Amino acid sequence: MKETILLFTTLLFTFTTQAQEIEWLSWSEAVEKANTDKNPKKLFVDVYTDWCGWCKKMDKDTFNNPKVASYMMEHFYMIKMDAEGKDDIVYKNKTFKYIPQGKRGYHELAAALLQGKMSFPTVIFLNAKQEILSPVPGYQKPDGFLKIAKYFGDDIYKDKKWQEYDAEKS
Repeated sequence: MKETILLFTTLLFTFTTQAQEIEWLSWSEAVEKANTDKNPKKLFVDVYTDWCGWCKKMDKDTFNNPKVASYMMEHFYMIKMDAEGKDDIVYKNKTFKYIPQGKRGYHELAAALLQGKMSFPTVIFLNAKQEILSPVPGYQKPDGFLKIAKYFGDDIYKDKKWQEYDAEKS
């Protein structure tokens, strides 16, 4: 009987750990939380497009990883932003719009966050005051991504350059 209870508890714990999912917010929802929460978190923006295969792979492999999801939810407001989204976003009294261009267009806020370098996937780390800490372009595997996320999430960036941190954690 004790073995059955132990097995059941272990399976339940494993299931709950694996079931951790990121709660994605819109830009407006995350900014609202950052402006009103007593202890605001930093912001994290995943800039993607619907046609980007590497974006989908990063969703599946990296953001669905239980360690990544748990860490990110604890330290960041998580924003999913379609770089080609058509909805206006009002931020700091400015309306950012979709700009039609060629076959596809782009969203002005995504272009501003990416500093004009429209490459997907790109993730952006911002502090609690919504100031850009760094964009990080390209697909990231879970362990590599977690290392980058901790650099910003644990405020290591305030005391060490990336190269120094990256070298000592290898």
